[in-house]
Amino acid sequence: MDDSMIVELYWQRDPSALTETKTKYGAFCRAVAYNILRSDEDAEECENDTYLAAWRAIPPSRPEKLRPFLGRITRNIAVKRLDQKTADKRGGGQAPTLFDELAECLPDGDGLESVIEMRELADALNSFLRSLRENERKMFVLRYWYSFSIAEIAKKCACGESKVKMSLKRTRDKLKKYLYQSGVIV
Repeated sequence: MDDSMIVELYWQRDPSALTETKTKYGAFCRAVAYNILRSDEDAEECENDTYLAAWRAIPPSRPEKLRPFLGRITRNIAVKRLDQKTADKRGGGQAPTLFDELAECLPDGDGLESVIEMRELADALNSFLRSLRENERKMFVLRYWYSFSIAEIAKKCACGESKVKMSLKRTRDKLKKYLYQSGVIV
């Protein structure tokens, strides 16, 4: 069943939308959550939470592409769960490491200014990602969006781990330079 038909089931409040979503995107949602949490049980819970969140979000949302819509929901749920799990003991899991790697490239702050900065940052990141070569972009997205390990990226991209590490380092450096030049960070 294609995405538009599944979304239509959500709009009709037909419970089979959940079954169709699970059939088509269940493994994807579990993989996104697992890459962040490194726990089968937590990944399964995040997958189920994703279906509930999608049920609540559609309508009013009408995503054209369901995969990225569900991926974003799952990722947000998994990161939130990781924050809860590691509140007392930092260092468990992969997400703190990923955020540390990107920390020098990204602005921080609170309030309305921060919200505006985050929108500008999102636009700049999208523009930056479009400027990368396909393999660089793939490695960067696998690492910082899907939370793949260096070894997993190397396997997926059919290259060595040192090449992945170097590519990610160079891409982070390019990103930092790009964000400075575009005025997103000063």
